Amino acid sequence: MDQGGQGRAARLPPASLRIESLSRGGRAPGRAPHHPPAGLVAGPSPAPAQERPARHRPCQAPVPVKRCIILAHGGAGAKVVTPAQLACLAEALAAGHILLERGSTAAAAVEVTIRVMEGSGLFNAGTGAHLQLDGMRRMDASIMEGRLLRAGAVAGIEHIRHPITAARLVMEKTAHVLLISKHATRFADHFKLERQTRRPRKPALPPSRRNAMREAVTATGPQRRMLRLYEKMLGLETVGAVALDAEGTVAAGASTGGIAFMLPGRVGDSPLIGCGVYADNDAGAVSMTGLGEGIIRIAVAKEIADRLAAGASPATAARLTLKKLVVRIEGAAAGALVLAPDGRFAIRHTTPTMCAGYLTGAGRPVVADRFR
Repeated sequence: MDQGGQGRAARLPPASLRIESLSRGGRAPGRAPHHPPAGLVAGPSPAPAQERPARHRPCQAPVPVKRCIILAHGGAGAKVVTPAQLACLAEALAAGHILLERGSTAAAAVEVTIRVMEGSGLFNAGTGAHLQLDGMRRMDASIMEGRLLRAGAVAGIEHIRHPITAARLVMEKTAHVLLISKHATRFADHFKLERQTRRPRKPALPPSRRNAMREAVTATGPQRRMLRLYEKMLGLETVGAVALDAEGTVAAGASTGGIAFMLPGRVGDSPLIGCGVYADNDAGAVSMTGLGEGIIRIAVAKEIADRLAAGASPATAARLTLKKLVVRIEGAAAGALVLAPDGRFAIRHTTPTMCAGYLTGAGRPVVADRFR
């Protein structure tokens, strides 16, 4: 399986799997290697290694025959998406899709896909999670399946290499939805989950800069505006995935280390069901990335799912909800994976970049640093 490490996008699947319809109002993507049949428009085409992908790349799938599908993202907002990140994303998609082909559940595929990215150290999740102001990594993750609406999440978990597995254990082994802080860590230890390699605890910033950041976090006016600018400059490489299995069940998951240098105890959207993730077989599956505070205030994942349930296409549901987010919440930034139960899907983001991709069956994963 080509992991797409040498260019901005991996090779596309065969033409029969590559035909996609543009979302209403979208622009045609960059040049495709083959002309599609009359009346149809080819989906996101890979750019050669020396070229950047098309800046506007609509990603809206057609109504397909039943098949297993998985989408994944490595976050929205990074100034540069590296070839190594794209290669890791392709590897993660392949790992998840293999499980689907073997008859595993959508939730299992989502977990494995996210585990690959958590363990890579290339994204803001798992071993690559940002440090908080006190120099510690505290991570959040959640997972949800759409048949019985079961969900599990952890927030503020420490030391665990794969928080997404802890979240799935909460879903599978308890009657709860969310465990937090040291209690989530103890829960993971009870199930002997792998820990991260121990490293000496170091402050995330020199004391003078840490103090300035603490002041900025609670300040208003110019200092607050500076913090917002700083947040926008950070890579928001939360990871996530959505999947559709052979039984027609959808699932969604996300894992993150939060915003760099955030206050200890801060929780973003990723572990909050209905905010960072949502899955319902009557609507679809959604996984979010971006600045969590805005996503929480709009409950973006649930709103997208509600629009799907009301009959909107994945592209329309994502577009309208993200438009509401940026209009209502100052400085909001987000990206979304949206997968309908019939296999239609969309990848949308308000940021300049979003490391994301999909695998729909035969062929290779399609990954790119931006979609529209």
